[in-house]
Amino acid sequence: MQHFQSIRLDSPHSGPRLIVTGAVHGNEVCGTAAIRRVLAEFEQGQLQLLRGSLTLVPITNPRAYALGQRGADRNLNRRLRPNPQPQQYEDHVANWLCPLLAQHEVLLDLHSFQSPGQAFVMVGPPNNSGSLQPFAQAERELALAKVLGVQHAVDGWLQTYAQGVATRRAWADILPEAQRAQFDLDEAYGVGTTEAMRAMGGLALTLECGQHQDPAAPDVGWRAIKNTLVHLGMIEGPAPAVQSMQGLSLFAVFDKAHDQDHFARPWVSFDRVHTGQLIGHRANGQAVHASCDGAIVFPNPQAKAGQEWFYLARETERFN
Repeated sequence: MQHFQSIRLDSPHSGPRLIVTGAVHGNEVCGTAAIRRVLAEFEQGQLQLLRGSLTLVPITNPRAYALGQRGADRNLNRRLRPNPQPQQYEDHVANWLCPLLAQHEVLLDLHSFQSPGQAFVMVGPPNNSGSLQPFAQAERELALAKVLGVQHAVDGWLQTYAQGVATRRAWADILPEAQRAQFDLDEAYGVGTTEAMRAMGGLALTLECGQHQDPAAPDVGWRAIKNTLVHLGMIEGPAPAVQSMQGLSLFAVFDKAHDQDHFARPWVSFDRVHTGQLIGHRANGQAVHASCDGAIVFPNPQAKAGQEWFYLARETERFN
């Protein structure tokens, strides 16, 4: 399947404009299953849209989905922006997806992750007028995050990525040309669906529903969609419970320099680390240690050279 598909439901009454996306990464299929389940409930009359409009995108990256891999030519959720001269398949996806996002005010993007771990939500920055990611919807976004049904939240994405790009550039200066080409040095590399949506004035959440093969992950996504619809007043239902979430703020991203970089143990997201603790080894034997007390997030032993290997985060009370 190479065509792009979105399904839109409109109520006769005005209200929020919500878009829910799945399979931005083709091997993350829990969102696809969750979205199709909600769509079936609307089609069978179990759910009624009371107000506003709902757009469902079960498969955002069709070619990657057909291939059963993260991306077709590249990672769609990095450097997401329209391209007037598309070269890669994901450029065509972006040219279709970005205008679609712009028609909405709320985005729920459903994902899963490589290593075992608990579901969590990625939240945007506090309100700010800075140049990196100015934002004015933090209170609304956080209120929505707290009703999705998960107990963990993470922020600090784009700031961490800006620092990661600076690190990549320092590495690139000393690498051979062939190896340097594996690293994405674009300053906009950290911009994905939620960052693009916030830049358009909306609010957006990435829900990491669980590990790729976790049979419970589609249920996490399905519950989050319905909780979002109830929270926004778009369908009837009991008010979802407001969670006091354990929070982490990302502050560092570590890329693989070589395919043979490896972990010292099988890390799981939210595993605690202490200053100086051994995390892994580079292919040349160099040890990689934690720079401070915190936690590891998104450990990916399957990452290739030039891709994100793991993140470090500190505790935050923002989500209490």
